[in-house]
Amino acid sequence: MNLGKLAITLPVPFLSAPQCVELARRAEQEWGYEAIWLAETGGHESFALSGALAQVTERAEIGTAIVPAYNRTPAVLASAAGTVAQLSDDRFILGVGTSSHAIIEQWNGIDFEKPLTRMRETVAVLRQALAGEKTDFEGETLRSHGFRNGARPGKPMRIYLAALREKMLELAGEVGDGLIINFMPADAMPKILGAYRRGAERAGRDGSGDEVVARFQVCVTDDVPAARDIVRLGFGGYVATPVYNKFFEWVGYGDVASGVRDAFASRDRAASAAAMSDEFIDAVTILGSLEECREKLAAFVEAGVTTPVLAPLATSPEAAAAVFEGLAPGRA
Repeated sequence: MNLGKLAITLPVPFLSAPQCVELARRAEQEWGYEAIWLAETGGHESFALSGALAQVTERAEIGTAIVPAYNRTPAVLASAAGTVAQLSDDRFILGVGTSSHAIIEQWNGIDFEKPLTRMRETVAVLRQALAGEKTDFEGETLRSHGFRNGARPGKPMRIYLAALREKMLELAGEVGDGLIINFMPADAMPKILGAYRRGAERAGRDGSGDEVVARFQVCVTDDVPAARDIVRLGFGGYVATPVYNKFFEWVGYGDVASGVRDAFASRDRAASAAAMSDEFIDAVTILGSLEECREKLAAFVEAGVTTPVLAPLATSPEAAAAVFEGLAPGRA
């Protein structure tokens, strides 16, 4: 059974930063994972944690999936990424994305404006800075002149873009080196990859061999209905936020998208949960026994995901570790 290049996600709820570092060590040395991808929302800061992970791992790739492009300047991103690259012997991959209205506008007080332009310009400045060039860029949303990155990577750094809908997917293919996706149904993969590869063609390159990193919410359980309710409770806000809401409509779940959006607007959490159908939840998450979870992951790999990233839906540190151990590479 082909499960691709399995990876784990960090941080994990309930775990301190030192506990996340220890989990990364076990993931590589005991369970054989090839990569560790860090999400950044309201928990641990990704670059600091990445640097710590680099000290306890030897082979696993370390990547951000993702850090936002709005709340750090490209110069700061380049300095941070270059530092982790040096600490990890160039095992680091910089994954950037626009994030969401809630994180950028509400949490950080930054206008979530012109996301396509912001991403294109962020990557342009990053390319200059990570190559050791003195920056010389003047754009619509960003400018940088005279910055030279003193933390230059030892080899060209891969920059992956997170994308949901067509225009951002095309941009990711055009200016990025790989793709990061999340919460997508397997039957949407041709549409997603088609847009990404069109962007790559526009840049004069073949994107068919690029890495496709996908984070999956995973619950190993014999009580799937209860697991679905956990998803309804914990992820209604994702479905309601504009970027994801439009994405789910784009991939064929317009009824779910509108139902959750309307329920959130009226602050009716029960209606929001009810709008998330069993079919929808089963399509965008990995729920079931170990064998069922492996089969579902394999279906996504068959559809084009190269790197499934496991994010445990667990209620304790021990349960999270059990998901990583149970689905470890080589156990299929």
